[in-house]
Amino acid sequence: MSKPALLDYAARWWMRLFLAMFFLLLYAPIVILIIFSFNDSKRNIVWRGATGKYYAKAWANDSLIEAFINSLTIAVANMIVGTLLGVITAILLWRFRFPAKKAVEGVLALPIVIPEICMGVAMLVFFNKWWPNNLVWPLNLVNIIIAHVTFTFPFVAVIVRGQLAGLNREFELAAMDLGASEWRAMIDVLLPQIKPSIIAGALIAFTLSLEDFVITYFTAGPDSITLPVKINSMVRFSVTPEVNAASTILIIITIVAVWLAMRIQKEKTNG
Repeated sequence: MSKPALLDYAARWWMRLFLAMFFLLLYAPIVILIIFSFNDSKRNIVWRGATGKYYAKAWANDSLIEAFINSLTIAVANMIVGTLLGVITAILLWRFRFPAKKAVEGVLALPIVIPEICMGVAMLVFFNKWWPNNLVWPLNLVNIIIAHVTFTFPFVAVIVRGQLAGLNREFELAAMDLGASEWRAMIDVLLPQIKPSIIAGALIAFTLSLEDFVITYFTAGPDSITLPVKINSMVRFSVTPEVNAASTILIIITIVAVWLAMRIQKEKTNG
C-alpha cells in the first residue's frame, strides 16, 4: 500500500474519520426530523410505527397551506425581481467605470455580510413608518418581497459577475461591428453566455427567500404568514409529526433547488 502524498489529506484515515463525524453531526438532525415525520405518535418522542397520515393532516391544514402559498408567491416574485436586479447590477459593474464604483461594490456586499436580524429590524422600522397596512392579498406580501429582494439580489449579482469576469467582450463588439445595436448584442451575445449563472442565481434567490425566517419574522403582518414563520409558531406548542412533515416538505424543496443550482454551475464550469 503506497504512502499518501504529503498534502493528500483525504487519503488519511483520521481525516476521513473526522469528516464522517462532522457530516454525521451536521445532517443527523435533518435525517431524524424526516424519519419522525412518519412517526405514528402525537408526542413524537418515542417511535410508534410508520404512517403517512401526518402529511395528509398537514395538507388538510388550511392555515398551513395558506402559509405555504404565501411562501411560494414571495419566493417566485423575489426570484424574478431579484434576478433581474442582480443581472443588471452585475453587468453595470462589469462594463462601466465610474468614481464611486468601489463604494457601490461595498454597499452591494452589505446585505450578504451583515446579520439578518439587523436587516430585519431595519426593514421593520422602514415599513412600520412608510408602508400602509391592511392591504388585500397578494399586496400584503409586497413588503416581504421588497425585504427579500434587498437581501437576495446581491447574491445573484455576485454569481453572475463571477462568470462575467471570465468573458471576452470582443464577441459583443464584433456583433455591433456587424450591425447589431448595443441592446441586440447584449440580448443575443452576452446573456446566452451567462445564462447558467443567471439560472443558478435565480435558484439561489428562490431558495434563500423560501426558507428565510429572520427577515420575514420582522416584516410579516398578521395576514401574511409564511411557512417558516408558521412552523415556528407551531413549534411553540409542541413538535408534532405534522410540524416535521411541513418541515420535511420545505427541506425537500430547498434541496432540489440547491441541487439544480449546483448542477447548473458544474455544467457551466465543465462547459
